[in-house]
Amino acid sequence: MIRFLKNLFTKSDTKDLDIMKKYLIVGLGNIGSEYENTRHNIGFKVLDHLAKKEELSFEPNKLGAVTYYKFKGRTFVLLKPSTYMNLSGKAVRYWMMKEKIPLENVLVITDDINLSFGIIRLKTKGSDGGHNGLKDIQIQLGTQQYARFRFGIGSDFSKGKQIDYVLGEWSPEEESKLTERLERARELIKSFATAGVQITMNTFNNT
Repeated sequence: MIRFLKNLFTKSDTKDLDIMKKYLIVGLGNIGSEYENTRHNIGFKVLDHLAKKEELSFEPNKLGAVTYYKFKGRTFVLLKPSTYMNLSGKAVRYWMMKEKIPLENVLVITDDINLSFGIIRLKTKGSDGGHNGLKDIQIQLGTQQYARFRFGIGSDFSKGKQIDYVLGEWSPEEESKLTERLERARELIKSFATAGVQITMNTFNNT
């Protein structure tokens, strides 16, 4: 199944132009009100910000909440998996297959403790870095070759307190700066699909 998925979703094999203009944007997070405003849920928060700005509404669907966004001839399938973080790959694979979206058109939004708060970085591939959501996506897709948008949450925690920090809520200082950072994230997502990954990396990385 993994080999089939990798072979199916490559641009060289995809002839349908409508498929080429369709993008799966996945925000990683955990469902439930107790996780809503935590650092680990920044993927959900980015997509919620985009949806609010574009007057979109997420609807419950199989393995996640989904909404569709059209911009400059592209269709964005916005997905917030309902599988909990550790099984995110199941939802990603299902929606890739359902919408026939090539691997190159997938973008996964995740938190990153190795980046200072608010720093954003787009990469076209890489390891999971110990992130359970990315780890499951890699297992389900059978590859590390997919774009990920890392949103820095910083590492202001003492030894042994990483889980508490990641699953903790934003500080008042972070909250005051978050709206501007979320807006920057929204622009990165649109650029990913319209300007291409290389231009987007050059424009947005580390800003």
